[in-house]
Amino acid sequence: MKKIIPILALFSFSSFTFSQSVTLDLFASGFSSSVDIQNAGDDRLFVVEQRGVIKILNADGSTNATPFLDIQSIVDFGGERGLLGLAFHPDYANNGYFYVHYSDNSGDTQISRFSVDSGNPDIADSSSELQYLNVIQPFGNHNGGSIAFGPDGYLYIALGDGGSGGDPNNYAQNTELLLGKLLRIDVDTPGGSTNYSIPPDNPFFGEPVNAEEIWSIGLRNPFRFSFDFTDNKIWIGDVGQNGREEVNSADVTEAAVNYGWRCYEGNNPYNTSNCLPSSEYRFPVYDYPWNGGGSVIGGRVYRGATYLDLQGVYIFGDIDGMLGTLDASYNFINQSAGNPNGTWVAFGADNSGEMYAVSLGGNVYKIIGGQIASIEDFNTDSFTLFPNPAKTQITIQSETEILQQISIFDINGRLVHSEKKVSGNSKTMDISSFSTGLYLVKITSENGIGSYKKFIIN
Repeated sequence: MKKIIPILALFSFSSFTFSQSVTLDLFASGFSSSVDIQNAGDDRLFVVEQRGVIKILNADGSTNATPFLDIQSIVDFGGERGLLGLAFHPDYANNGYFYVHYSDNSGDTQISRFSVDSGNPDIADSSSELQYLNVIQPFGNHNGGSIAFGPDGYLYIALGDGGSGGDPNNYAQNTELLLGKLLRIDVDTPGGSTNYSIPPDNPFFGEPVNAEEIWSIGLRNPFRFSFDFTDNKIWIGDVGQNGREEVNSADVTEAAVNYGWRCYEGNNPYNTSNCLPSSEYRFPVYDYPWNGGGSVIGGRVYRGATYLDLQGVYIFGDIDGMLGTLDASYNFINQSAGNPNGTWVAFGADNSGEMYAVSLGGNVYKIIGGQIASIEDFNTDSFTLFPNPAKTQITIQSETEILQQISIFDINGRLVHSEKKVSGNSKTMDISSFSTGLYLVKITSENGIGSYKKFIIN
C-alpha cells in the first residue's frame, strides 16, 4: 500500500536518490513485466503488462484484482514484442475509447481501439477491438511502442526501424514506409477503407508515393515519447545502436522533422552513405554514451504542483537504471549512475501531474522532488473560494482565468475529488458527502496558473 503523507508536512523517504532534489518512493509492486503507465483523466492509474494485460492502480496504491483488459490470446509476448503502449481518447470520459500498441500473433505491430464496459468503468470490453493500423515487422526487435494524443487531438504512433542492427535496408529514411517514423492519424474520422483519416497538414498528405501517415522520420527505436502541453513540445527517447543514446525534442507543430538515423547516431555519424548534408537533420537535444547494455527510456516534463524544484524539468531514464534531467532550454541538469532498483521502461503522470517511474521488474515508483510547494507558493489573487467554512457546497471563481481542473485533497494528501475540462470562470461543487475537517483545493487555469486554497467543512 502507498504511504499516505500529509501535503504540508516536511518529510523524507527511505528509498534511493540520484540528486539532492529527486527521490523515488516505491508506490506499488507485484506487476508482471510492467512496461507503461497512463491515466484516464481521473484518480486511477493504468499499468500495462507486456504479456497483454492492463491493470488499474488506485490512488491509495492498491491494485484491482480483476484486470481492466486481458488480450493475452492475441498478443505475441517476448523480447521486444508484446503489449507496449496505451493512450486514452481525450474525450474518454464520454466515449470510453482507449488505444493500444501491441505485437499480434504474427509478430507485427497492431494499433487498435477498445472500449470500456458500458456497465463497469473498471473493466474494458475485450471483444470491442477496432483495428486501425497493422505494420509488418521484418525482425523481432525495434517495434517502438508509444502512442499518445497530441494537443491537436490526433493520435501519434512511434515505430522503430524494423529491427536487426544498423537499419540494413535504410527503412528509417524511406518515406514510402512507416518503419522508423512518428505517425499522426485522425482516429475520429474514418477515411476510405480505413478506420482513420490523414490530417491535411501531415507533410505527405495527398502524395500517393509517400506514406501519408508520416509526421517525422529518421528514428531507430523510439520506445517512449511524450507531449508537454504547456510548452507545446514533443520529447522522444530514441534508442541508439552501440555508441550513443539520444533525447530528441521539437515543437508540436513542426512536421517532417528528420532525426537523422541511420546517417547519424546521436550527434555522431553512423552510416552517411547516400545521406543529405548534416544541416538537413535534427540533432538530439541531449545524447550520452551507450554503456554496453543501456537503452534510453524517454520520459516527460514534470507539471505537478507539489515540487517547486521540478517545475518544467524533463525527467527520463535508461533501462540500466540511469535517471537524468534536462531543463526547458535542454540544458543538462543531472544524471545518475545505473541503479539496480530500476530497470526503467516508462514514465507517466497521474491526473494531478505528479510523475511515476515504471520498472520492468514490476515496481511503480513515485517521483519526489526536493522542494515542496507551500500553500503560499501557489495562492494567487486570480481565484476566490466561498463560502469558507462550508457545509454542502463550495464555489470557485475567477475574474480573469478560465478554469481547467479542480482537485480536492484531504489533510492526509488523499485525492478525494477531481474534475477536468471545467471550462468556465466559475464552478460550484457539491461537498455534502465529505466528512467535516480541513481540505485543500488545487485550482489550475487554461493558462497554466495554479493555486492552492484551504477550506473547512463543518
